Amino acid sequence: MDENKAQAPESGTAKVPSNFWEYVKSMGPGIVLVLTWLGAGDLVDNALAGANYGYALMWALTLALIVRYLLCNIIADYQLMNVKGHSVFEGFTALSRVFPILLAIGAIVMGHFYCSYMIKGAGQALYHLTGNSLNILAWSTIAMICGFLVAGRAIYKQIEVVEKIILGVMAVCFIGGAIAVGADFGAMAAGTLAFEVPPTVGRFDALLIAISLIGAIGGSIANLLYPTFIQERGWFGPKFKKVVRYDLIFGILVIIVLDLSVWVLGAEVLHPKGLTIDNFNDLAKLLGELLGRVGETIIYLGVLGATFSSIIGYIYGFPLMAIECWHLANPHRKEKYPDRKKDPLVKVYMAIVGGLSLIWALPNMPGFVTLTVMVNALQIILLPLIAIGLILMINKRELMGEAVGRLSSKVQTGLLVILAILSVWGAIKIIMGYFG
Repeated sequence: MDENKAQAPESGTAKVPSNFWEYVKSMGPGIVLVLTWLGAGDLVDNALAGANYGYALMWALTLALIVRYLLCNIIADYQLMNVKGHSVFEGFTALSRVFPILLAIGAIVMGHFYCSYMIKGAGQALYHLTGNSLNILAWSTIAMICGFLVAGRAIYKQIEVVEKIILGVMAVCFIGGAIAVGADFGAMAAGTLAFEVPPTVGRFDALLIAISLIGAIGGSIANLLYPTFIQERGWFGPKFKKVVRYDLIFGILVIIVLDLSVWVLGAEVLHPKGLTIDNFNDLAKLLGELLGRVGETIIYLGVLGATFSSIIGYIYGFPLMAIECWHLANPHRKEKYPDRKKDPLVKVYMAIVGGLSLIWALPNMPGFVTLTVMVNALQIILLPLIAIGLILMINKRELMGEAVGRLSSKVQTGLLVILAILSVWGAIKIIMGYFG
């Protein structure tokens, strides 16, 4: 048996669904993935896009998430369908041992910075929800500790349960808020289907925002968390291809609904008044003026759900990704710890990703703009690495067998090439915009 299969706790119990309700109950890794993606920054970005452009750029968000689905599906397909029966990270290793080393470093470094946003955002949300009872640093510390209590035990099934509860809270908050302010469904449909590029508002060109959005989320290293989550669920081999596809589609639909709900708040509350925001506190204040304390609570509860779900996903997922890559680069350590979760380095990686991220919540530390620039700069290095690696893997006959050369393989290759170009170009433009 493949060693990676042996080390996954659910690998011996996973069952292929055979009817509709079994498929519904099996939905999980996709939910964990998209709630890990979603954070305070995404909420502010969607509200800001709604404030600046109304519903006009909504097509870019929908297209970006569809592209993200396609990319994650390519990654999952490789892990399930390759003729070697190995993980996507073993596929990278088959190309060069440099890949797992760089991916391990990237997972820890990027996980650390991603988590820094979330811990700081969760602390701010708790601070306002509790009537300023403790300072933001104290609440950020509590959020980080709670994240470790859930993710640190490394029990995947429990993480799925917690994430589904958080999803329920977020759905009530954001969908309820969108209904309360009166969503214009006709304008939403037009904004999604018209592919309009409105006049630029603010620092960045509207078309650049749209292209960068597609490229940035398509190239994010966080997309590689999905094969880690499905591995933990015990989904191995071609027989799980259908359930993985449905699971991923459901997850993408979830994040589309949540993102569009926040976009509605920006389009209906801010856009008519010509107002803009810098952070989610501004959005909460303005919604509070419209709906009272209920409006503020909707935003802060939603932000808390978005940030805390991401904290859990990052503390759990990135260290497991990093340790698998490190074991592939160091076979002797893999022999010493055949169950990767028992490697002491996992706890060390969790501490770096989660615990050390708390330093960004300290007073006088760089703010979100500076952190954004740092993350985008790091992604410029990783994006072509991931895209080129995937292109080589899906076109290598000894890895993919007869699938190489088929139309689906050519389409996947074309998509990866376009994403690599867009993501690097978009990240460079955004960084130049910050300093321009």
